[in-house]
This record gives sequence, structure tokens and C-alpha cells, in this order.
Amino acid sequence: MKRIEPTYIEIDGHPVPAKVYLENRNNVRVSVGKTAVFLRMPSALNKKEAKNQLGWFQRWVKAQFKENEHLKSRFFPKLYQTGDVLKVGERTYTLIVNHEDRSTSAAKLKNGQIQLKLNKDLNSMQLSKSIKTLLSRVIGKDFKKEITKRVLEINEQFFKKDIKSVNLKYNSSNWGSCSSKSNINLSTRLLFAPSDVIDYVIVHELTHLIEMNHSQKFWNLVKSVMPNYKQKEKWLKEYGKLCDF
Repeated sequence: MKRIEPTYIEIDGHPVPAKVYLENRNNVRVSVGKTAVFLRMPSALNKKEAKNQLGWFQRWVKAQFKENEHLKSRFFPKLYQTGDVLKVGERTYTLIVNHEDRSTSAAKLKNGQIQLKLNKDLNSMQLSKSIKTLLSRVIGKDFKKEITKRVLEINEQFFKKDIKSVNLKYNSSNWGSCSSKSNINLSTRLLFAPSDVIDYVIVHELTHLIEMNHSQKFWNLVKSVMPNYKQKEKWLKEYGKLCDF
């Protein structure tokens, strides 16, 4: 397998990471992943054929972004400015953004305002990632007491298991997890979801305190606590991509 250019495809002025591979295969395969778009084509193609496939691939990617608006929120960096208002659940935060001559970036929440002090030398992708991390950190801390209380309430009502800790942290690969040491971890992205969907994820992770798997017994336990849990899963599949900073 050999990787070749392009490394980016420009969509509306934004560079979308692209990964192109020559492989021992007979057909061409394209896909849109979480962090890049992919083209896999036969290594036996001559230069002209490979060039034609690259051109077709770029047109295909642009068509995907035109037809699926949600792809823009996934790949285009979200940059905030002073005065922007971020709504998370029932809370709203006003942002104050400063680009400064500093080596690290920082954020502080006070009286509903989040002050972001950002390294002025970051490029757009680095800046977007830094802002997302900082917002997740301060807003997660702001919701920590409320979410912990809800986890303990549901646990006391249905499970009555020992919980070592409840943690809110940014996670793009899942909505929550439960460790073997009884730590309940929830993604800060979940804070954008309706309260009943948050409850479902809490129930899901608390059930893992009993069944550390996804067996039928596990799902039967989830259903006994939340009979309509499949509706919550459906919501996450349909709208979860919009839950982000």
C-alpha cells in the first residue's frame, strides 16, 4: 500500500484532509471518515488513469459536501468571536475572545461569560481544536455538580451500586463509558442533548456496573429502567453529530 497526494481538498475555502492510497485491489473505493475523506485505488493504474480517478474523487467529495450540510460542521473549523453566544442545555454563555502573544491558551468562566485567551500564532485548525478543548473544560466543570447529582439519583433509584467518580470530559468517539473501577465518564458533547437523552446515556453506563458488556441481559436491564431507550438511541444517531462545541 502506498499513500499519494492530495493531502487536502479545498471546499468553500476550507482544507478538508484527504488520504489517497494505491493498493493491491481491483476496484476504486471512496468514503468519508470522521477526520478525512478517503480514496483507495488499484496500484496497477497507469499515471493517466490515476490522475483521472483523482479528479473524479475531488468532484465526488465536493458533491458530498453540497448534498450533506452536516459534513461542514464536522470538517470546517468552528471559530468564535467576541460577543458570540453559546447555548448549552438551558444555559447560555457569552464569549470574550482575545488573541494574545502567549505560548498556551486558557479560558475562564465568570458570571456567564467565558473569556478565551488564545495563542495568536495558531492556524485555523489548531485554533478550532484549542477553543473546543477550552470550552469543553470550563462548561464541563460548570455542569459537573448537576450531572453528578443526576447520576447519583438514577443510581439510587434503580441500581444502588457503588460509584467511585463521575467525570465530564470531551470525547468524540462515544457518549460515555464505565470503567471496571466504577468510574462513570460522560462526554461533554452530551450536554447539548435533551435531558431525557442524557438520562439514557447515564442509564446505559450505570447498567455496565452490573453487566460489563452489551449482551441481551445488558439490554434487558436497560429496558427495565427505560422502556423507550431505543428512541433515545435514535435521537443520538440522527442529531448527535450536531452536539459539539
